Amino acid sequence: MAERRQEDRDRLKVTFDTVADRYHSARPDYPDGLYAALISAAGLQPGDRLLEVGSGTGKASIPLADRGFAITCLEPGPSLAATARRNLARYPFVQVVGQAFEDWQPSGPERFDLVFAATAWHWIDPAVGYRLAWRWLRPGGHLAVWEASHVFPADGDPFFRELQEVYDEIGEGMPAGTWYFAPGELPGHRAAIDGSGLFTVTFERHFDWEIRYTAPEYIALLETFSGHIAMADWQRDRLYGEIRRRLAARPDGKVRRHWGAVLQVAARRDEAGQAARPAR
Repeated sequence: MAERRQEDRDRLKVTFDTVADRYHSARPDYPDGLYAALISAAGLQPGDRLLEVGSGTGKASIPLADRGFAITCLEPGPSLAATARRNLARYPFVQVVGQAFEDWQPSGPERFDLVFAATAWHWIDPAVGYRLAWRWLRPGGHLAVWEASHVFPADGDPFFRELQEVYDEIGEGMPAGTWYFAPGELPGHRAAIDGSGLFTVTFERHFDWEIRYTAPEYIALLETFSGHIAMADWQRDRLYGEIRRRLAARPDGKVRRHWGAVLQVAARRDEAGQAARPAR
């Protein structure tokens, strides 16, 4: 079963490389407050060395490069990596390496102050991900993970629940018992991080924000999700046609999508299994 799940991850994660340019424009930016909290929780200072797992097009790399950090960005998708290089070309202290985290080896003995993954850690096999993050961190270093996820506040837009009948019709409905997380309810990776025995979660905070999309903007967003990329043409035609029709009937022609992210920062533990000393 574990091998099948990994096969599914490997199959779906490569789909993003087919929509590299669209990914950068359509995916949401993370809140500025998230970066401020990350820097404080990990005790980072400008010039510190960061290793990014699955940088994509540089959505999270750019704000951290703007704050003066030296970043090695790992991105196995050739098109995504090429887009990231263009987006990050103005930062001489940032490099994009076209390799997967699981395969990468540093060219020298350097260790990093932070290993981080922004909406990418769920693609990494946990059997190796935490071990490699621990290996490439200096003593006192930190691991940080967060995901941009759809959340459903009590006063949120009913569009998404109403649209489920169309997903059911095309055979892409949500499994029975699917939980719609409200803001502040996202589970994150705490159990796996602590369970690795290599890290201890020292900071956790939820962030929530809202974006309004026109039909073309919302469809462009959907076309960056692995499940939608993998759909058959007839499925996308039916779904996107219904999205256009329903939003055209709204006075403003827009849908409100609520985003959430839970930032978790974890301290590297030493060889004895104890939490390493706090970052400076």
